[in-house]
Amino acid sequence: MKIRKATLKDAMDIYNLINHYAKEGLLLPRSLNSIYENIRDFWVYEVDGEVVGCCALHVVWEDLAEVKSLAVKEEHRGKGIGEALVMACLKEAKELGIKRVFVLTYAVGFFSKLEFEEVDKAKLPHKVWGECINCVKFPVCDETALWVDLERLSLKHELKV
Repeated sequence: MKIRKATLKDAMDIYNLINHYAKEGLLLPRSLNSIYENIRDFWVYEVDGEVVGCCALHVVWEDLAEVKSLAVKEEHRGKGIGEALVMACLKEAKELGIKRVFVLTYAVGFFSKLEFEEVDKAKLPHKVWGECINCVKFPVCDETALWVDLERLSLKHELKV
């Protein structure tokens, strides 16, 4: 088992993971082109050489980033892989000097356990909504916005990769 930054050879695995959940309406679909263009945002989790999870950290502004496209193969869920991927993103954000990381999600309980707090979507800058135009639920988004202040994060979840 290992967590690492994604490489170009991971693009198809990431595409398949994300779009599996997009078909269920749980994630925003991603084109293969979009994944290649943003491959440096992604982390992957490998088990025996197979990519079983992915997550991206997308920098939005000098002090704000988004955790997005968190997906773990169904047979590997509940093993801490999602948490490890999110924590890798938070560690990277902290190293970049990002102060706050947000997520738009249906998995409120999962992110709350990682010290994310619910926030009114109106507090997020308009730039955040650039991809929403591609969502079938636009403009009536039913996801919940949460964020975490990295300067106040208690680190009960270790930021190690």
